[in-house]
Amino acid sequence: MNLKGYPALARIALAGVLAAGLAACSMGGGGGQLSPGLSAPMNQPGAKLNRVEALFLLNDFRRAQGAADVRGDTVLDNTAQSLATAYAKTGAQPALPAGAVAMRLSAGYTTFAEAFSGWRAVPADAAAIADFTAKRAGLGVAYEPNSSHGVYWVLVLDD
Repeated sequence: MNLKGYPALARIALAGVLAAGLAACSMGGGGGQLSPGLSAPMNQPGAKLNRVEALFLLNDFRRAQGAADVRGDTVLDNTAQSLATAYAKTGAQPALPAGAVAMRLSAGYTTFAEAFSGWRAVPADAAAIADFTAKRAGLGVAYEPNSSHGVYWVLVLDD
């Protein structure tokens, strides 16, 4: 963000607002612990991903990168789930679905928070997640106890 054309007072005010926002984020109880929906282990039969909390975390990251929120999409969720199930059964990374903006894959992380942290730490993954053209998102996770990684994640983004 280039603020050179703005008066010094406006830049100071903006800095103050940003600092207050960061302080508010760091204060609110919970002691830095993740919500159960983000830290629920998926390495057990019948485990269910809390898609609402996962989408909230995804959108929080996107907003921090200057991108608009994506909305959850049941068709993309079904696509991502099918891809994750196939990925878990075969170990072969699936191809990007036709027309999708981006897809991120991960294997071995037991919680969404871990998988998302892994994506966020890789510049190419972080850039894909923050793609400005993405408007919808679908998430899939599959557990295969006899596979090499156990838990497989797929995030599909579309316009």
